[in-house]
Amino acid sequence: MSYLEGLNERQREAAECLSGPLLIVAGAGAGKTKTITHRIAHLIEKGVAPRHILAVTFTNKAAAEMRERVKKLIPEGQGTPFVSTFHALGVRLLREFHEDAGLARAFTIWDRDDSVRAIKSALERLDIQQWKPSAILSAISRKKGDGVSVSEYLESARTFRERAVADAWVIYEKALSDEDALDFDDLLFRTLRLLRTSERVRSLLQNRWTHITIDEYQDTNKAQYEIAALLAGEAKNICVVGDTDQNIYSWRGADLGHLLEFEQAFPGAKVVTLEQNYRSTRTILSAANGVIEKNLRRKPKILFTEKETGEPITLYGGVNEMDEAWFIAQSIAALMDARMPPKEIAVLYRENFQSRAIEEAMLNFGIPYRVLGTRFFDRKEVKDTLSYLRAALNPKNKIDLGRIVAVPPRGIGKVTLDKLIAGLDDTLPAAARAKVASFRDCLSKIQKAITVLPTSEAVAYAVEVSGMETMYKDDEDGKERLGNIRELVNFAARFDSEESPAGIEHLLEEAALQSDQDQLEDANNAVSLMTIHASKGLEFDAVFVTGLEQGLFPSVRESEGRDEEEERRLFYVALTRARKRLFLTYAGQRMKYGSREFTLPSEFLEDIDARLIDVKQRKRSLLDDEDVIR
Repeated sequence: MSYLEGLNERQREAAECLSGPLLIVAGAGAGKTKTITHRIAHLIEKGVAPRHILAVTFTNKAAAEMRERVKKLIPEGQGTPFVSTFHALGVRLLREFHEDAGLARAFTIWDRDDSVRAIKSALERLDIQQWKPSAILSAISRKKGDGVSVSEYLESARTFRERAVADAWVIYEKALSDEDALDFDDLLFRTLRLLRTSERVRSLLQNRWTHITIDEYQDTNKAQYEIAALLAGEAKNICVVGDTDQNIYSWRGADLGHLLEFEQAFPGAKVVTLEQNYRSTRTILSAANGVIEKNLRRKPKILFTEKETGEPITLYGGVNEMDEAWFIAQSIAALMDARMPPKEIAVLYRENFQSRAIEEAMLNFGIPYRVLGTRFFDRKEVKDTLSYLRAALNPKNKIDLGRIVAVPPRGIGKVTLDKLIAGLDDTLPAAARAKVASFRDCLSKIQKAITVLPTSEAVAYAVEVSGMETMYKDDEDGKERLGNIRELVNFAARFDSEESPAGIEHLLEEAALQSDQDQLEDANNAVSLMTIHASKGLEFDAVFVTGLEQGLFPSVRESEGRDEEEERRLFYVALTRARKRLFLTYAGQRMKYGSREFTLPSEFLEDIDARLIDVKQRKRSLLDDEDVIR
């Protein structure tokens, strides 16, 4: 078969470019995943072995979709390309070349909570109280994303705050090292350092992956950019896909210049622009084009579609946030009455605090909903189970030992725990020593199970031998927690075919690298509530973009380095999540941080042609009778 069939002219042009640097500028809904996967299949058809192809994207959801599409396209038995996120790629390389990277193979991956606790401890040791641990961690994260080491930062630190960050970073790195742990940013930083310093590893990987594809290239930070360039090597068979209009993560270190300057970094690069949108109606696209064309720092393009004109965009100005939320809930109820499934509806907001009023209205109307943000793997009982597995694999892991030593309660207090961690069991009283010995025996049994049992059975055994199963069985409120643990066992079964202990290692990696979007895969038929940032890469039949007020959207939070063009890109991303229906709302008053503020409609609304908009007038509702509009 020809893998170019079914592609439009521009998509085909991109898929036919099989060597050298290639930049695909892909507008929202322009079929970029189809283009990437058909190009990969075409590469294989033309003789490139699947094992020599690497494709990297930013979320597990996107990587899984790309992997499945490629698998369906190519004949069975040929093998499959390596499709991964940047962070999962880092984990694989750091485990494979752990000796070159100076790491233990069974290193632990800290989540953000682990990192914040470690930074908090460092600040307490330094008697620094001016800054929150999360702010210091963000500063460290940004520098690691820029490929800067702690020693390099120490040399350049000049201000009082920079020196405080440097001092805390030194203690934080010592804590990571003592526990054979890496944080999320290390998965990139240590991979970059490995590629920079080991010519052997770099050469081996350049020969392993001769053709590289990087998706969402506009969101790469400096570390990711350099990793991609080092893997591409002298052959420069690198295809990057991105959209300057969807760069919304500069506060995380994403550098729009990587896409804008690709042709300078890779001379002779071919550029293909995908402008035909297959997602949204003409009305929605016209609004999106009108918004984004005001930005100057972009690769010019105008999205078009062959789809229908569609419904006009609904605009509603509420008296306050409750009135706005009430309109949203009423409109969703009407969409559901018209047979639109709740899972095809999303409510997007600029800041998390906006969800409270919306949730209240949804409950009043009996509308099923879910709020992105509480991941399955962040639930206490699930984290406890994973901590048992990590502690069994890596006894140096103080954070996990501290987490599970009292789950269930064992009568081991802080003093005893400190001596347990320090290996000073012999200095404990006989009773305490017996408790510690029992705890160590529990971990030893789990460690042995991990090495001999299939992954799901090892997880189930850990839950049983730890005492967690009995604890929750005897707890009136433990039924739901036990259900979540059993769901973890079900999830672990997907790794049962792997040799022990690799299955458990992959389970722990998957849990550490999950994003908010991944919970949508198992979502019930419910309306999704999320920030606009979390919605990137998703699409729905109906989308509500809320809180369109000056100061809220566009935001005026300069602490994150926001600029007007990025705020406009964020609005563009929000608009282009919608396939059929688009609702824009704002409130004339909004409660913020305990005080009620009067607001003005967002300037972005002026960028949309008034002929595309149907302004809805406020109707009297139950809110008036309940006197909640004050």
